[in-house]
Amino acid sequence: MFTQSLYHTYQRYRSLQTSRISALPIVILMPHSACNCRCVMCDIWKDNKNLKQLEESDIMGLLEALENYGTQQVVMSGGEALLNPNFFRFCEILQKREIRITLLSTGLTLAREAKRLVKFVNDIIVSLDGPAALHDAIRNIPGAFNKMKEGIEAVRAADPSFEITGRSVIHRLNYLHWLEIVEAAKELCLDKISFLPADVSSHAFNRQVLWNDNRQHEILPDQSELPVLYEVIERLVDEYKGEFESGFIAESPEKIWRVYSYYAAFYGLNLFPFKKCNAPWVSTVIEADGTVRPCFFHEAIGNIRENSLEDILNSKDAIAFRKSLDIDSNPTCMKCVCYLNLPARAKVGPG
Repeated sequence: MFTQSLYHTYQRYRSLQTSRISALPIVILMPHSACNCRCVMCDIWKDNKNLKQLEESDIMGLLEALENYGTQQVVMSGGEALLNPNFFRFCEILQKREIRITLLSTGLTLAREAKRLVKFVNDIIVSLDGPAALHDAIRNIPGAFNKMKEGIEAVRAADPSFEITGRSVIHRLNYLHWLEIVEAAKELCLDKISFLPADVSSHAFNRQVLWNDNRQHEILPDQSELPVLYEVIERLVDEYKGEFESGFIAESPEKIWRVYSYYAAFYGLNLFPFKKCNAPWVSTVIEADGTVRPCFFHEAIGNIRENSLEDILNSKDAIAFRKSLDIDSNPTCMKCVCYLNLPARAKVGPG
């Protein structure tokens, strides 16, 4: 095992140094294009009628590349991945290759799938937008919070040690309730909760057309609201010292302050927060129709239904993209809200 680990570390180092993919620790799959929520900050659900989904043949076609690249974790994203009728078959196939599986979920259908989830999935990350009433309003689904709570309880009943964490997007509609979101995470008995600002400027999340200024400001805090956001973060950092120290709040106070800096940057009050990201070198995103992207936010580089994943990732254009990508100056990267930095020796997955 030591020799294998050392080999994969070396391959990951080569990828980072040469921009030719030799190892791919993380793959993000979108098994289903539709979503069972209608979130105000996301447009995925608006295209539910144009259903796209991965098939078993797609997963089988990836196995050679995943083995060659030493893939350690597959993140099932969406849409809502559980809407794919073959979801657990996908997990079974990947599980046999000793690949860790993380599910990102709205939480609405966890209860009915609880027993299979603890069998085929390693951990779950649920989306949390606020205490019950606010969560339901942002999701545009009556009873969404209670359905998620019931689902979490069902999973924990099947396996009390199963890891379930929360992710909360902070924006104009919920920043005043930030402290209540922490309390809601406790009510749900989550293992931890993480926070990030809302993406309002990219084509991600099924935005066929970039949001105009009015649409952006439905989610983007107004400049006049920034002092209040500042005060909310001050209270959060002051009143939840124990939660930061224990790791229940996943980010450090320093990283939480970047949410303020991110929104302030839209008004020219400071630069967008500095970030270290190597997502295009250590991961890839495969969408429900087979489209391959270097990350959620950059343009597509191929389709697994037309070429192998290895040929796509190491095509002339893909290598050139990575070699020329300057995270510090690229407009997409500068405004990115969800970035990944995985050094060659870093462990993949929770814990």
